[in-house]
Amino acid sequence: MLARATAAAWLAVACGAAAQQASPPAPAFAAPNLTPAGVRALAASCAPCHGTDGHAEPGSTVASLAARPPGDIAGSMALYREGRKPATVMQQISKGFRDDELEALDAYFARQKQRGDAPK
Repeated sequence: MLARATAAAWLAVACGAAAQQASPPAPAFAAPNLTPAGVRALAASCAPCHGTDGHAEPGSTVASLAARPPGDIAGSMALYREGRKPATVMQQISKGFRDDELEALDAYFARQKQRGDAPK
């Protein structure tokens, strides 16, 4: 009986000490890769819906991103993020990008040549 009481006391002390320890620090995420290769990798995340290099498939109802005027994509993404522009999934997707990443994507897609058969 004494052994159980001693074990219970030690367990209480150990649990109390563990509860007083500081929480681990928040994870440190890598800085965005805004090199040309990094921005191309970011742009690849847009390809499943908007096509490779922002060229949507002919006949698609999804807008092409290629050759958009500078500021257009970053501005739209900010409106999606704020919930001020209606969308199906873009409001959630826009929350996954930092402002500097959106600006880099905006410049990347503005440099792409538009194809004649792509939706605008």
